[in-house]
Amino acid sequence: MTQLRNPPDRDTESSAGATNRHPRRAILRAALLGVAGTAASSALNACTDSPTASPDAPPTSPGAGSESRGTVLLAYYSRAGENYFNGGRKRLTVGNTEVVTGLIGRLIGCDVHRIEASDPYPDDYDPTVARNVREQEANARPAIANPLNSIERYDTVLLGSPIWNVRAPMIMTTFVEGLDFAGKTVHPLTTYAVSGLGTTERDYAASCKGAKLGEGLAVRGEEVADAEPAVEAWLRRIGLLAR
Repeated sequence: MTQLRNPPDRDTESSAGATNRHPRRAILRAALLGVAGTAASSALNACTDSPTASPDAPPTSPGAGSESRGTVLLAYYSRAGENYFNGGRKRLTVGNTEVVTGLIGRLIGCDVHRIEASDPYPDDYDPTVARNVREQEANARPAIANPLNSIERYDTVLLGSPIWNVRAPMIMTTFVEGLDFAGKTVHPLTTYAVSGLGTTERDYAASCKGAKLGEGLAVRGEEVADAEPAVEAWLRRIGLLAR
């Protein structure tokens, strides 16, 4: 869902719902659906999850891994199911964002927390796009089934999500607004169809009060299976992986 008005960039994490009020958004929507004239569905575009990779599942909550975790938390939302893929759609068993977070978890041994929606998003692309559009327009805060009470023990937080209609799904705003980011360093991580990091840097700067925004990483949804070199280079640049 890379842009809700545009496609939710690829995780299916797909872009949810774009309207035709803005020419560029209309084009993005059409690309997501892979069919001209279906702009509204394209909004899921930025949400494509990896269709080919099925990495070992990372720990689902802080401290659940077998290694010493240190002071880094990777919190992410990912959606599998029907996703945008190279102009068409494909059903993914593992979301694109989850594929990338699996790589990161193995490379740096951080704590990993998968954000789960209390009301899960639909498995099909079009309904997800439509819901994302409604949530963006209402500035909604979708409820989280497994919220974290605190991130006090962490110095660095990696926030992973697809991009739906140019921004992260609204559930990411729900997540960050419920936590104290004072003194933390935040790095956005996105999977996308057309919008890269989208508005995540601006949005997290506003909602992660007291945090320092560091360099983010955007991985195209169709390329997550081959993203390890880019992920490793990024982790080295931000000081989380030895050079």
